Amino acid sequence: MIKHECGVFGIYDHDEAARLAYFGLYAQQHRGQESAGIVTFDKDGVHEHKGMGLVPDVFTEASLKMLTGRNAVGHVRYSTTGSSSAGNAQPFLTTYKGRAIALAHNGNLVNAGQLREDLENEGAIFSTSNDTEVFMHLLVRALRHNDLPGAVKEACYRVRGAYCLLVMMDGILVAVRDPHGFHPLALGRMDGSHVFASETCAFDLLEAEFVRSVAPGEVVVVEGNSMRSESLIQPMPKKPAQCIFELVYFARPDSYVFDEQVYLCRKKMGCNLANESTPDVDFVMPFPDSGIYPALGFAQCSGLPYEHAMIRNHYVGRTFIQPSQSMRSFGVRVKINPVREMIDGKRICIIDDSIVRGTTMMTRVKKLRELGAREVHIRISSPPVISPCYYGIDFSSRGELIAAQHNLAEITRKLDVDSLHYLSIEGLLGSVAQPQNYCMACFTGNYPVPCEDCGGKFKLEGSCGSR
Repeated sequence: MIKHECGVFGIYDHDEAARLAYFGLYAQQHRGQESAGIVTFDKDGVHEHKGMGLVPDVFTEASLKMLTGRNAVGHVRYSTTGSSSAGNAQPFLTTYKGRAIALAHNGNLVNAGQLREDLENEGAIFSTSNDTEVFMHLLVRALRHNDLPGAVKEACYRVRGAYCLLVMMDGILVAVRDPHGFHPLALGRMDGSHVFASETCAFDLLEAEFVRSVAPGEVVVVEGNSMRSESLIQPMPKKPAQCIFELVYFARPDSYVFDEQVYLCRKKMGCNLANESTPDVDFVMPFPDSGIYPALGFAQCSGLPYEHAMIRNHYVGRTFIQPSQSMRSFGVRVKINPVREMIDGKRICIIDDSIVRGTTMMTRVKKLRELGAREVHIRISSPPVISPCYYGIDFSSRGELIAAQHNLAEITRKLDVDSLHYLSIEGLLGSVAQPQNYCMACFTGNYPVPCEDCGGKFKLEGSCGSR
């Protein structure tokens, strides 16, 4: 499975800031299960609590009570740059001239390696292996001659790649989305307070109003009783390059992402897939949960029966988020259990959202064969992933990608299936409202932001990597 990056949450001027941040992160737990953190601000200073694990494991009633203040920034993490360690957990918190600065980042800076080398040559000392610390160093340097919004814009001018940022200092909250808008960032209102989240599902849980998406290249500044919109100082690209995998897989189906309803997009992907290739089978079934919504669309457009012959154990985390291969393999075995009577002797069409490495799919097909499936056909609601992603998805080498190493016939044989069909690029783009606004680099190899010095997830590991 594919691995994702992070989720952010921020709230400004609310009596229950820490508790609301907790629930905002809880709603976005799917975006990162390695670590979680919250930083709050009050008149007495700054308060921080973060740790490794899930949101309800990291925070207790006692820790939330210690997070006093009306302003809060929160973060859930899956590591895409730097190791999975407590030192790399966010939000990052530092002090500059007696002023506390908190920073939460979702994305991946493609020039982080070169920037870090330049900063170290200038005397900067790093304590983590995370590209967010690179941004923090740039921010502090820019604060020498800027206010916070100006410093954020100057720091953003030097970085390239994908970033959604929440920065808080001196009673000011700044929210930023990179010029290409790779990943989503939403603005909401709750009890007169401004809230920000990676996904609108966080607003639903809090019963906050979704106001709009933060635009690509936009800088939203919340200070006192006012909010204003500014722009980054670098030139804007001709069009956005939004990550289409947010709609294919990452985002919760009940979220609005890039002003698209995720559930409906996934159903449309399944319908377009059925129109391209429907096998002669007894029924359609998803590999839950990510395959459910395209499978619904596939069944409705093909007229085939829809069944759940594989049942997910919902107390097991998303396979792809587990940080080690051994844990991923274990997760595959415990995550889904078959309904044996539905499989024996049947011709089955499996719907799933993607095949990346192929190991998970091989394991599941093997299980179906062992249970007596007469035929197994696979339909995938996205095109073949043939190129690495440098913008916040943890597959950073072609060697990891089965479709980069093998053609369709070879993959079909390796998976031991009777037929295999991927949704075409045209079919995928036909599932969204503004097809010109999406990054398709993982399917095409055409990168909107070049990455000359990308060295993979551990590119910034060094002496600090073991911390």
